[in-house]
Amino acid sequence: MSEFDKIVDKKVLSYHSVAGGDINKAYQVKTEQDMYFIKMNTISNLDMFIQEKKGIEAIAACHVIGTPHILQTGTTYQHAYLLMDYIERGKPIASYWDVFAQELACMHSSFVGNQFGFSSDNYIGSTPQSNPFCGSWVTFFKEYRLRPMLVRNEENLSRSDRQRIIHIMEHLDELLIEPEHPSLVHGDLWSGNVMTGPDGKAWLIDPACYYGDAEVDLAMTELFGGFPPSFYTSYRQYGCLRAGYEKRKYVYNLYHLLNHLYLFGYGYYGSVIHCIEKIEGSW
Repeated sequence: MSEFDKIVDKKVLSYHSVAGGDINKAYQVKTEQDMYFIKMNTISNLDMFIQEKKGIEAIAACHVIGTPHILQTGTTYQHAYLLMDYIERGKPIASYWDVFAQELACMHSSFVGNQFGFSSDNYIGSTPQSNPFCGSWVTFFKEYRLRPMLVRNEENLSRSDRQRIIHIMEHLDELLIEPEHPSLVHGDLWSGNVMTGPDGKAWLIDPACYYGDAEVDLAMTELFGGFPPSFYTSYRQYGCLRAGYEKRKYVYNLYHLLNHLYLFGYGYYGSVIHCIEKIEGSW
């Protein structure tokens, strides 16, 4: 019996490797009755899959946007794994980007509490992400997003670079505004984490969920290529963007660029500095 047979608890007819991101190995697994998608990593990384499952379930609980159906997480004698139904990609509907914007806006409006954070800590990529509940968005973003990334990048940034980021953090209340309410955010919303589901609409995968400012998701969509202009036009109609977003997005994306610098090295240094310059130029 193969490792895949044990995971799905059925006889596996075939399996093959598929794209699954930079961090995990991923497989399409076929049995006589079903098709599955399995992500694998070392056993020590089981918690990454547990937290991904929680994020997918939080998005699914909004009942407004598609997500894969997660079956279980666990370990074999060799690997940690995340087991879900295999999603057949559909043909995008004509109104794909407008509907995606509407559904994302609905997801961002789905939380009526007043605390920023999440029920558990999780990961942005493979980097731990702390999510303690906090009553102030500015405080949350400073202490649990920017400050940990500054510490992690101590060897990747010069003293003057770090001082520039510290200056940004000290004046964060001048750069950010408190949103009207916390929103459930995907947390890692770039184009690679959006797929076309069997219904022809956008589905979300690989989240790093928490309750924050909805603008962090929109900022992230612009970081690596962006979505078509029609998406942003529609989201502005339905969603939570406010005056000044064009300046705030650089603060939000500094977090992700610092994470990429930490994970992937010097190739992202120039992007970090460019982002810092944009923030400094907004004062």
